[in-house]
Amino acid sequence: MNKCALFPTILFLATAALQAQEVCKVDQPTASFTIHRRSGAPELNTDPGSSTWKAASVTSISKDCSHVVDYPKFASKVRGFWTDTHLYLLFECPFKDLNLFLPAKGGGPRDKLWDRDVVEMFLGDDWTHIRHYREFEIAPTGDWIDLAINLDKESYDQTWRSGWRTSARIDEKSKIWYAAAKIPLRSISEQSVKAGTKWRANLYRIEGLGADPQRHFMCWQPTCVVNRDPNHVPENFGTIKFEK
Repeated sequence: MNKCALFPTILFLATAALQAQEVCKVDQPTASFTIHRRSGAPELNTDPGSSTWKAASVTSISKDCSHVVDYPKFASKVRGFWTDTHLYLLFECPFKDLNLFLPAKGGGPRDKLWDRDVVEMFLGDDWTHIRHYREFEIAPTGDWIDLAINLDKESYDQTWRSGWRTSARIDEKSKIWYAAAKIPLRSISEQSVKAGTKWRANLYRIEGLGADPQRHFMCWQPTCVVNRDPNHVPENFGTIKFEK
């Protein structure tokens, strides 16, 4: 998500709007999300009540990325599990109004999804070179993008493709939108994933109408930085733990 050129101005305005709010502090250890192994190849869908997701582990996203602020009305559930070949994640996002790119592009990656409503997954297996990881994004319309990140080279490679599958759905009646991802484990790690494996990770939701200072930048593990992009802060990521 190469927002670096835009963020100095955006975050200056956002900081001014939030100046009365306290900057958060990252506590150690950071957040962890333990997910469990499933056999076979479950169907990817966006129904949290389906057999695919009923036994999945659950965590949530409700906190501002940078400040001591909680957004309970937009608290978003994230369900997850893994198989021998894939990581499955499902986001459940309550909304008031949707901020979308229309018409949906469909059928391929779409740049700058972070300028509208979106969920994001940052995943990496390298605990030494923590500035190398992968980024995945899904919009309510089903538009998506995946990128290979190398902050050491200021590289946000949009030509990289993970081979993932996605699905998204908007429930206008319930005012909830859903985004599901099936991510090949090999797209993150060359090492075999097994019980006990740990990946560095953060999960995000960007929500709201208007310019960025009026929008909500929510992190599963708040990164607690200001005057810079609050997402690309790998030193403050959490952990996904793979278990039986």
